[in-house]
Amino acid sequence: MFSKILIANRGEIAVRVIRACKEMGIATVAVYSEADREAIHVSLADESCCIGKATPRDSYLNMANIIMAAREFHAEAIHPGYGFLSENAEFSDLCAENGITFIGPKGSVIAKMGDKDMARKTMKNAGVPVIPGCELVESLEHATAEAQQIGFPLLIKARSGGGGRGIRLVNSADELESQYKIATQEAAAAFSDGAVYMEKYLTNVKHIETQILADNFGNIVCLGERDCSMQRRNQKLVEESPSPVVTDDLRRRLIEVSHLAAKAVNYRGAGTLECLYDSTADEFYFMEMNTRLQVEHPVTEFITGVDLVKWQIRIAANLPLKFTQADVKLDGYAIECRINAEDEHFKPSAGEVTMLHVPGGPLVRFDSAIYNGYFIPPFYDSMIGKLIVASRSSRKGAIRKMKAALAELVIEGVASNRDLQMFIMNYKEFADGTYTTASLENLLNIIKKSDEK
Repeated sequence: MFSKILIANRGEIAVRVIRACKEMGIATVAVYSEADREAIHVSLADESCCIGKATPRDSYLNMANIIMAAREFHAEAIHPGYGFLSENAEFSDLCAENGITFIGPKGSVIAKMGDKDMARKTMKNAGVPVIPGCELVESLEHATAEAQQIGFPLLIKARSGGGGRGIRLVNSADELESQYKIATQEAAAAFSDGAVYMEKYLTNVKHIETQILADNFGNIVCLGERDCSMQRRNQKLVEESPSPVVTDDLRRRLIEVSHLAAKAVNYRGAGTLECLYDSTADEFYFMEMNTRLQVEHPVTEFITGVDLVKWQIRIAANLPLKFTQADVKLDGYAIECRINAEDEHFKPSAGEVTMLHVPGGPLVRFDSAIYNGYFIPPFYDSMIGKLIVASRSSRKGAIRKMKAALAELVIEGVASNRDLQMFIMNYKEFADGTYTTASLENLLNIIKKSDEK
């Protein structure tokens, strides 16, 4: 086992990893930007090092400075968290070149799955169902010809990156030219790669993902599924496990496909297979594979009892999984609400947290790095916490517990989306489990019309 790990991240995920390391008896090194000198992950770690200015490119994306810090503090491994360098193949390879273990898959696997076009081909060859579409389009003329075959509506999607960028919906042939230009320009600006491909746009679908753990000895387990359909502009806001629409038969099929996907790329560590599920046809389709820990991993931890961060570390240390697929049992129902520092127009809100009260009680968890007096900097993602609850008895019980926890959560000094999350918990489509990827936009329209009256 490692004696010291450097955490190449910030915020709640850095805190989460540090806590896991402490429980495992592993020393930790925190890295931080000039804007994060007073961040809680800095004080929680055993050692810390400033790696650059406030902007991510000068700090949390500065590979040379992070490697230098790891070598200076004699860290044997680096945990990248999520975001930043967590799915950067070059960084994974750079760690290996410097004799440092990257807690995640090899760079070649990250590169293959990060190239969405290559990922589609790999999964299709492995027998994993993929969304009907085409390979990379080389020009507007090529896109026009492929669109006629796919049919409208369709999505233009960037080959690289993620986070909803480089994705454009095309409803008709009249929109294709403008949306193609926007998608390629956005992808080039965000990922330095303007290549795009196209897929059939599936409506009234669920966004279902499965959690995978795979070790270096050929052992693979799938820890059930998560429903991530409540999202705005491809950004998730609420996640739950298990999904209210996944039957035992569908779960069995999802598990089988997850094993096929992991084997196809010789996967190692924690990963997520993201799919779209069409309930009318009872069919699901591969979208992409995330080669890292997910923001929503706590809901899986609540219902399986498996600490995903600890197992990431153990697998990276070349230890085998101690349980099999037959040992995985789903116990209860868990929901996560992402708490963002945003106003009602989704504009990020920076500033000092003048008051913070965190809800408690059995099976209530608030993963965050904010505290009373903490100044939320304007340079990073607006998510400031994750409120997670679970019920052992029923999904309705989990929803009631989340409502109680949201009502108890107090964050003053900055705007937050707590009230929106309460609206979602009271939304009929969420309550009955029929919500789809389009439901949140529908709810926002309902809220807007209500405010206008």
